[in-house]
Order: sequence, then C-alpha cells, then structure tokens
Amino acid sequence: MSVMDKLKQMLKGHEGQVGKGVDKGGDQVDKRTQGKYSDQVDTAQDKLRNEYGNDPDQGPPPPTRT
Repeated sequence: MSVMDKLKQMLKGHEGQVGKGVDKGGDQVDKRTQGKYSDQVDTAQDKLRNEYGNDPDQGPPPPTRT
C-alpha cells in the first residue's frame, strides 16, 4: 500500500475538515507571498480539494480551471 493510499484512508470521513485545512494553507501561502502565486495556489487548492476534501454534504466539487 502506497503512502497516498494510506493518507486517503486516514482522511476518509473527514472531508470537511480537509477542505478547511486546504483553504487555510492556501491563504497562508498567499499571505506570505503577497499574492504573487495566487493562481498557482488556487489551482493546487482545487486539486487537493477534489482529491481529498470533497464533503458529500456540499455536492459536487467545484470545476477546475484549465
């Protein structure tokens, strides 16, 4: 079992908290870089939320930008 599989297993059932953590982390990066990489941070947040942080009560994940 890979590390990613173990991580997914641990996070299962805590999707809402994962989404909040991803948002907080991205906001901190934006703050420390003064928004210089905000597009890249937003893309990373979307991908992480889609992979780990989908809260089933919130419906489908937001669409990713291309």
